[in-house]
Amino acid sequence: MDYKKTVEYLYTQLPMFSKTGVVAFKKDLHNTIKLCEFLGNPHQKIKSVHIAGTNGKGSTAHALASIFQSAGYKTGLYTSPHIVDFRERIKINGQLCSEEFIVEVVELLLPAIKEIRPSFFEITVAIAFHYFASRNVDIAIIETGLGGRLDSTNIISPILSIITNISYDHQAILGNTLQEIAGEKAGIIKAGTPVIIGRKQEEIVSVFELKAQQVSAPLYFSDELIEIIGYEIRNKQLSIEFRNKKEQRNFTIDTDLCAIYQVENIRTVLAAMTVFNQYYDKVDFDRIKNGLAYVQTQTNFGGRWQVIETAPKVVIDVGHNEDGIIKITEQLEQERFEKLHIIYSAVKDKDVDKIICLLPENARYYLTEANMERKMPVKILQEKFNKYHLSNNIFENATLALQAAKLNAAKEDLILVVGSFFILEEILHT
Repeated sequence: MDYKKTVEYLYTQLPMFSKTGVVAFKKDLHNTIKLCEFLGNPHQKIKSVHIAGTNGKGSTAHALASIFQSAGYKTGLYTSPHIVDFRERIKINGQLCSEEFIVEVVELLLPAIKEIRPSFFEITVAIAFHYFASRNVDIAIIETGLGGRLDSTNIISPILSIITNISYDHQAILGNTLQEIAGEKAGIIKAGTPVIIGRKQEEIVSVFELKAQQVSAPLYFSDELIEIIGYEIRNKQLSIEFRNKKEQRNFTIDTDLCAIYQVENIRTVLAAMTVFNQYYDKVDFDRIKNGLAYVQTQTNFGGRWQVIETAPKVVIDVGHNEDGIIKITEQLEQERFEKLHIIYSAVKDKDVDKIICLLPENARYYLTEANMERKMPVKILQEKFNKYHLSNNIFENATLALQAAKLNAAKEDLILVVGSFFILEEILHT
């Protein structure tokens, strides 16, 4: 098979959560363990940092990778899902893994795939570990896909664990309360391994404290290490003033992650590097600042308040759950525009009503659907929007929705594409 046929094989032959939802989720690590055994247990040959949480995992992972790249580490990065190219999931120093490697490793794994019948995610995790080990990375930043305890990535023994925040998402799998969801995310906490919690949420602090105590893992909360003093967006950069509480020292970080919801993620990253420097080889502060200044450039990161056109300004963002939408509405308050046009799509297993009530009332909505089995049909989506008396029209696909928004928008308006990872690929190809 060539690369195109190989990726099609992975998409069509393996259960894929993004397409079918919960039926593709495997509730144990058995398949991943067997796949990695077939490959010689590559995950045991690499140092790693493991990141879980509801929102901010991808931003945190890319920011950390950029810092380690700036510090001279050969840095692997595994994230999911991808937006345009499957290989976005697997990078070293910001470069996508080669098409040839994907073809070779899938051919190598075909006997194991036929025997084990893994999910799409399980095999991508095994491929990533194999790639990082075969290329002798110095460190690999590994983002969980869903949850933590039963996530396929959770076979690693990291040198550092990070949990960004906890909010409601994927309740059918992770639980219906924040405590239950936190318990699943806390599953990445390993014996003796330092763990950083990005957002201290009083109702679930005890979940992390208990788990850390059970496995003797040093536990740190970001806000107890790093205080946010203030921030502003200027010259297409986010400038944030922080205070190192232990050193009683103020400092400023400039980053190209230019959305105010990144403030919390950057604090989490700074706390993680503070802990890393305490236990391992110290990364110079100037390298940390440089890494954070050029996250998008060094890691090819996109989809987070990414401006793809101007006049009118068109922004795409992968925000899709309650907490993500709240952060996006806060960002909108910082933006200057005349009228707001929002292209929105959702998957059918999402509690869309809880999201719609958070959306701006004064926007014009262009409702659409992704070309996938798990989509929420656009007519059902429209019925839900109509209940909230939000101005809307429906479109067969994202391309048509964007065309309509551009026709209706003046140069001073803002067009926002949000609600689902799965329409961004179509938008970026428009």
